[in-house]
Amino acid sequence: MNLENLIAVSGLPGLYKMAANRGNGLIIEDLASGKKRFASARKHQFTPLESIGIYTDDGDTTELKNVFQAMLDQSESNPPVPSSASPAELNNYFSEILPNYDRDRVLIGDIKKVIKWFKYLNDKGLLITKETTTDEEE
Repeated sequence: MNLENLIAVSGLPGLYKMAANRGNGLIIEDLASGKKRFASARKHQFTPLESIGIYTDDGDTTELKNVFQAMLDQSESNPPVPSSASPAELNNYFSEILPNYDRDRVLIGDIKKVIKWFKYLNDKGLLITKETTTDEEE
């Protein structure tokens, strides 16, 4: 699973791929349309998905790619709930995916965002692990 060039941009909906880096911002590519545009560093903050972590009870964090992998592994037996589900359903689902997540520091909005990102990236076929592709090739 490669989240290397995928970023979230504050003030813009969805996820983007970093196409190029400039001194005053980034050239970003919309994953849905493939259109490229400039996003100024003065107006936006850029968060690489590979740097995002989910707080756990032991005071540490779990990388987002590990959470996505757990969601992918359980997608057939435990499909993701809709992001519009009730807070109780979202908490129950997330506790099955990541049992030791910190319930005080991980907000419902964070869970919704993780589920939305997972569904979007999975629909685009961007969450396929490298082990899966090498197994298919053999």
